Amino acid sequence: MVEQIKPVTGISLNEKDTKLRSLIAGYGALIVAYSGGVDSTFLAGVAHEVLGDNALAVTSRSPSVAPEELVAAAELAIERGWRHLIVDTNEIDDPRYLANDGRRCFFCKTELYTHLEKVAGDEGIRKVANGANTDDLGDYRPGMEAAKNFEVVSPLVEAGMTKQNIRDLSLKMNLPTWDKPAQPCLSSRIPYGTVVSVEALGMIGKAEKGLRDLGFKIVRVRHYGDIGRVEIPIEDFMRFEVVRTEASAVVLGAGYAFMELEPKGFKSGGLNAVLGPLGSRTK
Repeated sequence: MVEQIKPVTGISLNEKDTKLRSLIAGYGALIVAYSGGVDSTFLAGVAHEVLGDNALAVTSRSPSVAPEELVAAAELAIERGWRHLIVDTNEIDDPRYLANDGRRCFFCKTELYTHLEKVAGDEGIRKVANGANTDDLGDYRPGMEAAKNFEVVSPLVEAGMTKQNIRDLSLKMNLPTWDKPAQPCLSSRIPYGTVVSVEALGMIGKAEKGLRDLGFKIVRVRHYGDIGRVEIPIEDFMRFEVVRTEASAVVLGAGYAFMELEPKGFKSGGLNAVLGPLGSRTK
């Protein structure tokens, strides 16, 4: 079991922000695992403000990351003047990752942190940080076990920051990600036990981008072989029916033979229901 980091509690948002900046200043230099999501973008921004060029944001490039996510992360780093590096990770070559059991994220993060450890050595930087926040602590996150193995720090957790705290402070910093929906890796759309493939990841990424282009800000395309099952918030169902023909063309154009709309609507981490509390498959 992964040892839980004890976050600061019972303090104001400004005090949390001060605590975070104090932690980062104490590192002296820092590599931030920067995916372009809400949390890692905020952490990269604060690290740059505190450490300047002693902060380095590093982004992974792999088939499990939607191409537009990588482009957006790189463009924002350039716009903000952050030091930024893109590394190619090869989790897709690891049969343990491809097997797609409850430990998939562990092998993915192990691959990422292996690369970040090398970058840290090349740069002479002792600390690597992830963007985990306190809301992540109650979920099954094997990636946090990988972080512990590599002594990766989680300053947002240590400062007691929730996801909403991070969104609020991101807005104050004028970061465009302040209201960005969660965008986990594309492999999370593939049911556990179904082998991950580059082809499937490409189909998922293409279908989701097309649906976002139709105006659906929160969307998942769950991969069930020939079926692309679309998950959107229930409040978007009426609008979906208006553009169903276009949406179907998008999903089928991505390589699926059939499109379905999940009648229960979007649920973050919906495929985790088959996992037990410690990540083992339920009966």
